[in-house]
Amino acid sequence: MEKAATYYRVSTKKQGKSKLGLQAQQNAVNALPDFEIIREFFEVESGKKKRRPILKKALRYCKKTNAVLIIANIDRLSRNALVVASILGSKVKFIAADKPFAKPLDHLEDAIKAEREGEAISRRTKDALREAKRRGVILGKNGKSLAEQNKAASLLFAQTVRPIIEGLKSEGYVTLQSITNELNKRKVAAYRPGAKWHKSTVYKILGKRQ
Repeated sequence: MEKAATYYRVSTKKQGKSKLGLQAQQNAVNALPDFEIIREFFEVESGKKKRRPILKKALRYCKKTNAVLIIANIDRLSRNALVVASILGSKVKFIAADKPFAKPLDHLEDAIKAEREGEAISRRTKDALREAKRRGVILGKNGKSLAEQNKAASLLFAQTVRPIIEGLKSEGYVTLQSITNELNKRKVAAYRPGAKWHKSTVYKILGKRQ
């Protein structure tokens, strides 16, 4: 059985304390067979940040013990493609639980896609705030209220679509990729009108809870 260390990342201190999203990551990693987990590393940091002291510590540990570094998916490792590229260039072997047989270039492509999605979300948020300000909306308290409304809408959507995803799983579509493909094939509406389903979205839907 191969030795492995796991790395889990959450984006905020609130998520770290509540373990929001962490359990889903651990479930994904624990589903991998044939690995002996000898150490776990946890970090609370934005996926965009290059500074990642706990990740560096995990990499040093893996080099020292000749262990594999296991993550849930590339999003959890980093949303910065340069960070992922630097890890791919190191001597540490790592595996993403959602793509255990992926090649290094596959991981790099996923990181680039994740970074682009993050930039698109940031751009849409800035545009929405700018438009709200132009219309005279007083931000701050109202902005917080809007964020809470968006969060509630996202949770409601997750609760609505999760039974569809569970139904697909019962039909034999058990991987994130197969579920994503089938959702797009059956033209199941995504959260944003006209958008396509992505593995990261399915992963987040399955991880959302009341």
